[in-house]
Amino acid sequence: MDTISLWQLVALAAASTLVGFSKTAVSGANTISLAVFAAVLPARESTGVLLPILIAGDLLAVRVYRRHAHWPTLLRLFPAVAVGVVAGTVFLLWADDAAVRTSIGAILLFMTGVTLWRRRIAEKAAGGEEETATETEGGSGTGRTAARGYGVLGGFTTMVANAGGPVMSLYLLSAGFRKLGFLGTSAWFFLILNVSKVPFSVGLGLIDARSLLLDACLVLFVLPGAYLGRVCVDRINQKVFDRIVIGATVVGGLQLLLI
Repeated sequence: MDTISLWQLVALAAASTLVGFSKTAVSGANTISLAVFAAVLPARESTGVLLPILIAGDLLAVRVYRRHAHWPTLLRLFPAVAVGVVAGTVFLLWADDAAVRTSIGAILLFMTGVTLWRRRIAEKAAGGEEETATETEGGSGTGRTAARGYGVLGGFTTMVANAGGPVMSLYLLSAGFRKLGFLGTSAWFFLILNVSKVPFSVGLGLIDARSLLLDACLVLFVLPGAYLGRVCVDRINQKVFDRIVIGATVVGGLQLLLI
């Protein structure tokens, strides 16, 4: 990791603040932080620096939304996510920075298109009425298939570039989760997942003493972002919330492709 300039440090600090905001308000906004870290640092190394910062944000989010998680959904996702994490680890053994950025950006944009298509079909079938999480997560064959697909992609993207947030966001939106259920389920999901990734990241050399030293400087900026997100989330309309998540995912995907 080369010497970081003052302006680069400011950019990383701002991105860390956005991590906190995304964990307690708009999950998809986290892709912007991912893009900033990948632009300032080498893409592979950026994942190791970002992971402890994400875990700090996850801890804050769980503290706020821990009672709103939908555990049947989490238990349905984790086996497929494990497959994705292993696949992502194998991919990182040979992929260079350009391959990491391009593959993740393409997956995010593809999944956005799939989610918008599924939501349009669901709205037509329901006569335009929104479904609740209980109705859409009742264990149907379609729900299980979707969980497997999103789970594998989520595990792969989060291992390769800490970009599992948008995939998880798109799955929860497509399943009809409301804001608090969305945030509570996401919080527990990523706390468990990101902590489980630490041994893999250490083994790949993505987390070391130098990266942890930088983390010690940046993690403090997660706190004000998390507080701001908690203050803002109750003021965001559900439809606006959905659109912000999807819009942030598209922006993050395009940034990864264009960097």
